[in-house]
Amino acid sequence: MKKVVLSVALVLILTAIGSMSFGQEKEKISPKFTTGIISGYNSGFGVQANIAVTDLAEMFPFKIQFGIGYTILQPGNAADARRIFINNATNGVPEKKGRTFDYRLDFLLPMSIFKVKNSYLGFGPRYSSFKGNFKFIGGNEDFDVTTNQWGIGAGIENHFKMTEKLNLVLVFGLDYYFKNTLYGHDTSYSRDNNNINPRKDNQNENIPFTYKDADKAITQPTFVPRALIGLSFNL
Repeated sequence: MKKVVLSVALVLILTAIGSMSFGQEKEKISPKFTTGIISGYNSGFGVQANIAVTDLAEMFPFKIQFGIGYTILQPGNAADARRIFINNATNGVPEKKGRTFDYRLDFLLPMSIFKVKNSYLGFGPRYSSFKGNFKFIGGNEDFDVTTNQWGIGAGIENHFKMTEKLNLVLVFGLDYYFKNTLYGHDTSYSRDNNNINPRKDNQNENIPFTYKDADKAITQPTFVPRALIGLSFNL
């Protein structure tokens, strides 16, 4: 999946470069590139790097931006994750950590937002790679729960000129990711409950756990509000 997203970004960049030397029109199209980095809240503390192109084609209204982000977040309930993916043991002191890599493609439409002249309304597809790690010190358990998800998102960007090539950027938005199969150790839980090696709930007559149980225990991205600040550079 990552290769697909990265391939899309490569195609965009090559298309832009190709269009720079295409034809000798009366009004020559000259794509402009910007790059930037932003950080802030993205369901946890996140950092995102991006590259964008404007004036990609004559009469094409959008600025196209590809971004890659990294976010540190809470992965879920450690005790429940252990019961659902490993076993019913309760010994050990739990430690947990979570992260996501997200890949995003935005079509940014220039418009005045909140009376800020250099603003954009954006929307586009998303892809997220989530991993939660759960460790029980003294309990001899250390395992990951992972999932990969497609999503969609929208938001606004406000750009404030600082110098000829440097802008302050404020980003506000909301992404939605479609829930997907959760993998942990030798167990997986799918939305259709076609689960592999599900554990049994010893607190509920040893009935096998379901996807609903796993999804409740693990904080995979779903609705993700975003509020970030950073800089963009005109290349």
